[in-house]
Amino acid sequence: MMIYLSNYYYGRRQAAPLQNLPIKFMSTKLILIRHGQTDWSKQKKYCGVRDIDLNDVGRHQAEKLENELINKDIINVYSSDLKRCENFAKLIFKNKLIEKLPQLREMNFGIFEGLTYHQLMEKHQEIYQRWLNNPSKISIPQGENLNEMNIRVKKTLMQLLCINKDKTIAMITHGGPIKVILCHVLNLNLDEIWQIEPGLASVREIEFDETGKGKIL
Repeated sequence: MMIYLSNYYYGRRQAAPLQNLPIKFMSTKLILIRHGQTDWSKQKKYCGVRDIDLNDVGRHQAEKLENELINKDIINVYSSDLKRCENFAKLIFKNKLIEKLPQLREMNFGIFEGLTYHQLMEKHQEIYQRWLNNPSKISIPQGENLNEMNIRVKKTLMQLLCINKDKTIAMITHGGPIKVILCHVLNLNLDEIWQIEPGLASVREIEFDETGKGKIL
């Protein structure tokens, strides 16, 4: 199946561009899943857009979720195209097509990537502290601004809701995109993002009504 998202397309079958579709919603249930453990997440390193795969614990977490979600009537599955999400999705949904979307990638953490909190406080303390205090206003050198990630993730979410009216869908993504989606649902501003901490391999169910307004179930 081909899905147009902004200026990108994925899959095989031709479809009308999403940006030309009317934005009207019926109730849609989103199963929002964070990928499992990687060696970097175990070490509490910022991973961002680095393509780090699952470790053995992460693969085991996927097998556990497969059993928990087996009776959910999930029609379509969407995943970040980074390995830790794609492979997590493939282990959970073995018999479904996984649509890989780069718009669901983690935030690009630039010079923070590969470093832990303590390493950042030693090497980049000033910019790191400023970013922690004002994440929506401070851009990470060589990285992405939180507002940029917010825009691409929310736009993709709304487009997916538009083409999945009255269905249940699954999204396998990263901590950052999950946080901005939950900020949207909970009516939090982006500087309150640290109030939300989705665990590895965590699952949240959100129901979106016909207006696109979400409610955590």
